[in-house]
Amino acid sequence: MSRNIVVLGGGASGMCAAIYAARNGAEVTIIEKNTLLGKKLSMTGNGRCNLSNLDMNEKMYNKAAEKRMKQWLSVYGVLDVISFFKSLGIVIKSEDGYLYPVSGQASTVVTAFENELKRLGVKVIYGEQAKSINGAGQKTNGDIADNTEKYIVTTNSSQYKADRVIIATGGLAGAKSTMSTGDGYYICKKLGLDIKDTHPALVGFKCDPEQIMPETGVRSTAEISFYLGNELLAKEYGELQFNKEGISGIPVMQASGKIVRYLEEKKPVFASINFFPDYDDEDFLSLEKEMLRLRDDRTLSDFLNGFHNKAINDMIIARMKMGRTMKMKNISESMVLSIFDNYRNLKVKLSQSYGYQSAQVTSGGVSLGCIRDDMTVNSHDGIFVVGELLDVDGRCGGYNLQWAFTSGSIAGTVASL
Repeated sequence: MSRNIVVLGGGASGMCAAIYAARNGAEVTIIEKNTLLGKKLSMTGNGRCNLSNLDMNEKMYNKAAEKRMKQWLSVYGVLDVISFFKSLGIVIKSEDGYLYPVSGQASTVVTAFENELKRLGVKVIYGEQAKSINGAGQKTNGDIADNTEKYIVTTNSSQYKADRVIIATGGLAGAKSTMSTGDGYYICKKLGLDIKDTHPALVGFKCDPEQIMPETGVRSTAEISFYLGNELLAKEYGELQFNKEGISGIPVMQASGKIVRYLEEKKPVFASINFFPDYDDEDFLSLEKEMLRLRDDRTLSDFLNGFHNKAINDMIIARMKMGRTMKMKNISESMVLSIFDNYRNLKVKLSQSYGYQSAQVTSGGVSLGCIRDDMTVNSHDGIFVVGELLDVDGRCGGYNLQWAFTSGSIAGTVASL
């Protein structure tokens, strides 16, 4: 007799779980509060959908998850993801190890999921928000559930019976349009699960309002180090994005999980930016000597014209409280060296993150101590928790979608047995 499985949430992990369960013969229903499946998935990777990464290991995830991730990735890793998408008709390509659909469109991935769900006969209910899960004999909306082994899933408008329930409602991260409001935390808390404090992750930061930042948006490859006082919290390299309000870009997002909680506690965190990370001290000293020969009638702005991006130059000039039209011959050598120092050690005081609406994932969530290796809840053999709802978050580069597919596939397979 086939299992009757209800999946709460039609995102990446929920759809993956539904497909694996249905392929094993289960009768599957997805309850999605949006009017579309895969809303957040369609926006990932700037619409290109970074599905996974060939450099896949447990070190790419938060410390609390590392030990468990090693085991989970051994069950369902990157090669399994590639095989899964082949079964959906999605051709994958590698860009320096980052895996994308050849189409370059996240929408084709969502469509492939939808087509497979339809082919398998998975029922999808839109526009309903899950509220609670009750077991046999428990009260639901004042009534007594009939004496069966089934679970009762209550939404804002209906109730559904299920042999198994997979909670894949996602976390708090995402634009308003994704409706990522953390409903699953409330449901899991009612089930007695421990919820670790949540924070935005893979997110940019606003700077202290008194900080002078570029007047226009600009990108620049640099090394960025984050400090709490004198304590180094994280160091990353790559393309930074600057605007009048703050900083973002992949290097900032990679470090954000180690930074956000300190800012939320109002602790002093600052970034040190090196715009010349490929120059060692000796190389940069030689560069300075070459530039100092150009101290003539040209203006400071013209002097720095070929040194770096104009928006970065103007920001540093303003921070030094100097005028762009000052003649170089009137600026002392020591002052010029002070200007150069800003290109290797620009201090930026951070004030807060851009919040969940700009974050790609949520850190924290349902404690992994509440979950068995097969994704079932310790206290409920028929309830599974997957994806972002759990206390698992990875670096940029396909690691979070890998986790969605890993957890979803395991839960969907086990739930159908």
